[in-house]
Amino acid sequence: MAVARPVPLQRPTTPLLPALSSRSGVFLPTGPVNIYTGMTRGTLSDSRREILRTAARLFQERGYDGASMQDIASALDLSKAALYHHFESKDEILFEIMSYGMDIFEERVLHAVRGIEDPEQRLRACIERHVQLVLRGRDREITVILHENRALPAESGRQINARKKAYIVYLENLIAEVQERHGIQHPASAAVHPRIAAFALLGMINWMYQWYRPEGAIGEEAVIQQYTALLFGGLFARATVHEPQSRR
Repeated sequence: MAVARPVPLQRPTTPLLPALSSRSGVFLPTGPVNIYTGMTRGTLSDSRREILRTAARLFQERGYDGASMQDIASALDLSKAALYHHFESKDEILFEIMSYGMDIFEERVLHAVRGIEDPEQRLRACIERHVQLVLRGRDREITVILHENRALPAESGRQINARKKAYIVYLENLIAEVQERHGIQHPASAAVHPRIAAFALLGMINWMYQWYRPEGAIGEEAVIQQYTALLFGGLFARATVHEPQSRR
């Protein structure tokens, strides 16, 4: 029985989104501004960051709908009025958490690897740093809470999704560049399309918080090595066409 060749996905020819600009090969937003307060990311105070970390932990534990402004204030030993002095609404807190999480990601992953000239080493570094960001440190809740973007109002949701899409585009193009270095000149000739590989990689890494336990048998370094091996093991395979079996 013949197996039809899958319709190839097309690599984006214009990867920039309207609100994005190119910065040393990394596609990032042009100075995101809080739509609620007009504050840029660089103006967050230490007290606001602590509120965001605490709210992120509560949203992770109880869900966005299950944590109230009173719950956040109580966890911080603040009055509700004091909390409203910093943030006008729970929607604003969620938007700030996601924006802050994206800031951390861009700083610790994208900005950290953009000076690596070799695309394969840059991709390996992306995997390593992304895994470390999810598994390490007090900002883990901030990273995890990015999955709550459906609770955001439409306009703020579009801002966050644009920043996420920018990384997917960057990762897809980087994967395609690595494939080209190994003689795969067009995505249609690869067994794994760069876009599918990018989504698969992000899914694997972003889902780790559901199953990873620091005290478990699988350590952080093992996760990095095996995720890298899994991705690179499929990237360089070439697409095959199955010929129909002859009838006897």
